[in-house]
Amino acid sequence: MTCVSQNSGLAPRRHPVAFASCSIGLPRHTLHQKIEALRDAGFDGIELSFPDLQAYASRHFSREIAEDDYSSLCEAGKAVATMCAGHGLKILVLQPFSNFEGWPEGSQQRRDAFARAEAWIDIMEAVGTDMLQVGSSDSPGMSENIELIAADLARLADMLASRGFRLAYENWCWATRAPTWKDVWAIAKKANRPNIGLCLDTFQTAGGEWGDPTTQSGRIEAGGATSEAVSRAYAASLDELARTVPADRIYFLQISDAYRLDLPLDATASPESGLRPRGQWSHEHRPLPYDGGYLPIKDFVRAVIGTGFAGWLSIEVFDGRFEEKYGDDLRQFAKKAMEACERLMVEANAR
Repeated sequence: MTCVSQNSGLAPRRHPVAFASCSIGLPRHTLHQKIEALRDAGFDGIELSFPDLQAYASRHFSREIAEDDYSSLCEAGKAVATMCAGHGLKILVLQPFSNFEGWPEGSQQRRDAFARAEAWIDIMEAVGTDMLQVGSSDSPGMSENIELIAADLARLADMLASRGFRLAYENWCWATRAPTWKDVWAIAKKANRPNIGLCLDTFQTAGGEWGDPTTQSGRIEAGGATSEAVSRAYAASLDELARTVPADRIYFLQISDAYRLDLPLDATASPESGLRPRGQWSHEHRPLPYDGGYLPIKDFVRAVIGTGFAGWLSIEVFDGRFEEKYGDDLRQFAKKAMEACERLMVEANAR
């Protein structure tokens, strides 16, 4: 099944649709159960999340598989590839590769980051995907020098290119280095590699440039900004995206919304997780479109379509109310996700 979009009266575009494996169900649900639900709902592919691969490997080998037991993860990855192919699903991307770029030269963290990259590339080959999703960094001790960050991504892109693979760079709205789409696009351009593109995300942009989980209104109020001013700035950002980002450099578009919180989050980082407010918001309060959220995500989708984008859409939600809403019914949830995606594409094209 595909979602359809249309731009400026041109012929409709059919977008294949994926679902991030980490975004469906609860820890007790197996990857096989998730894949069956997605197949039945008509999805075309999955984003394979590393924790799901690790959990699958532990079941596959009947023992706990460590996150750095790469030989076992590769072996399990081959079985995952077979399972997905048997259910008619493409593995779109391996994700989320995080806290990679910007570690100091000569540091143990930098050596570990590049060793991890080599291992993940082996896993990509095992599962049969050609794309690695990299999230913009947010760890203390990492450089804020854009030249160094871009150089690290260029080196990673070259490592990927040696296997015919690509790098999808995503802005995470709580990141300290590149929280906006404009930041990651600037870094991607500076890295200057043909196999670096963007993973754009409705939550990361609408939640970063318009929404705010620390205010009662649920929108940005910093500096006394009015609702009108915030909406104008957001609209200008989306207009710039539509005008300046080439469609072929958008590798895929992730879709989710966010809840307006009855009790706004504290403006400081969580003492338990260390996550800043938007990170906490992202990890627990991201439902499907039309399922209780409030962000202006249709405008963002419209801007992405405005570039001429005709690629993959992917549902990535983190809904802390999942069990309350859906219990164990993964099929109902997957079906509702596909319906939400189809409705969003229709409404994003309505003027």
